[in-house]
Amino acid sequence: MKSIVRILLIALGVLAALIILLLLSIPLAGLGSAQRLAAVTNTTIPGVGGGPDVRAYVARPQGDGPFPAVIMIHEFFGLNESIVGKAEGLAEEGYLVIAPDTFRGSTTTWIPRAIYQVITNRPEQVNADLDSVYAWLAAQPDVAREKIGIAGFCYGGRASLLYSLHNPGIAATVVFYGSAETDPEVLKNLPGPVLGIFGGADASIPVEEVQAFERGLQAAGIPHEITIYAGQPHAFVTDIQSIRAGGAQGQAWAQMLRFLNANLKNGGASGQGQSIAYQGGFPLGYYARLVFEHAFGTASHRH
Repeated sequence: MKSIVRILLIALGVLAALIILLLLSIPLAGLGSAQRLAAVTNTTIPGVGGGPDVRAYVARPQGDGPFPAVIMIHEFFGLNESIVGKAEGLAEEGYLVIAPDTFRGSTTTWIPRAIYQVITNRPEQVNADLDSVYAWLAAQPDVAREKIGIAGFCYGGRASLLYSLHNPGIAATVVFYGSAETDPEVLKNLPGPVLGIFGGADASIPVEEVQAFERGLQAAGIPHEITIYAGQPHAFVTDIQSIRAGGAQGQAWAQMLRFLNANLKNGGASGQGQSIAYQGGFPLGYYARLVFEHAFGTASHRH
């Protein structure tokens, strides 16, 4: 009996030590964020309404404009080189692209820190910073104000959807494997068409959830295009080099270009929605599944 108790106490001690190490790793993983962000930002956006300034990377196309514009939102790891590469790739297609740091100075490669970044940067705060980004874009002489869209990946996919519900001026929304809303009464407030790109082998967003998202958009009367790429894991669109190599990544990128060309570059207009005070609950199940997939599954780690 004493030996069993001793084993249990040792196991509890080990578990407690692991928990303490995990908690300590979160602030440690944030060290160096300032230097990492300095390498991937080239613009400081003035905060509106007394809010803080927003660091961002701006990619401009060749020519004089005015250009359609896209706000590009990073994954839960934060603003990094993969997003900058995608921003430059999209700029080469004739869009002015701005990729803001929505985590207010934090970026990481450590999943616990990434989750911490999402938890501590609430949707209302993110929307406030994106308001500053949108206002800056709308004031640029080389931006077509009525043709501003938004696109995001993973965390950024959900952030893009929530911001489109917040800002009726957004003309088009692209969601790359972000946790979605499914209620038609919420979705009917979206100001423009939606493109949703998901992986069929994504354990963090079940196919049933994607289908519910599509049904919600249909019931809400929102123009939409939802595609599930068979066999693809979460975060399968990794970087611009892999996109240019073709395969599913290239196909998904080409689909986004067709959508943006139709709804921003060659058509589209200012958004027609209605701003609503809606942030949505924290998608705990989504992030729990996402952590599991990154740790044990096939999700790409090249964010």
